[in-house]
Amino acid sequence: METDIIKKAEFNPKIKSYILFVVSFFLLISIAGIPILFFWFLGLGQYISRRFYENLECQLTKRHLEFKKGVLFKVEKTIPLENIQDLTFIENPLLKYLDLRILKIETAGQSNPKGSDMKLIGIIDSANFKEEVLKQREALQSNSNKSTQYISSNEKTNILLEEIRDLLSDIKNKSL
Repeated sequence: METDIIKKAEFNPKIKSYILFVVSFFLLISIAGIPILFFWFLGLGQYISRRFYENLECQLTKRHLEFKKGVLFKVEKTIPLENIQDLTFIENPLLKYLDLRILKIETAGQSNPKGSDMKLIGIIDSANFKEEVLKQREALQSNSNKSTQYISSNEKTNILLEEIRDLLSDIKNKSL
């Protein structure tokens, strides 16, 4: 199946800093999290951020977009390309400062109330990766349309042959 891989996403190491800052912010605004900040900056934050970065993996195959992430709890998602409805870039001041972008992927029939099935943070050359996904989705859809047209053509041929058969049967019955 390795030959099916079209493109592997590479992630920017600055994701580690982004995770460190975002978690720090949420620990700071929650009163219970303030004592944890000491341990977070003492080394726990760097360890978790590094492990998260090491476990990130995303690849585009001929039919799917596959994504893996996690530190303690690992998540693997596979999204069929034909279900992808929209690819959106998200930026905020911290992301802009770290030169990162979030690629948000929305799918058809999603069960997620937040409106997104997958968010990919910090893909290097994310615009190119987005274009590759869209190009592969388009190629998959055009191949699907061709096979549908081929089936429709066969169905039309069958209908025409059935009509000819019925006409020949009528002519045969009239001549007898």
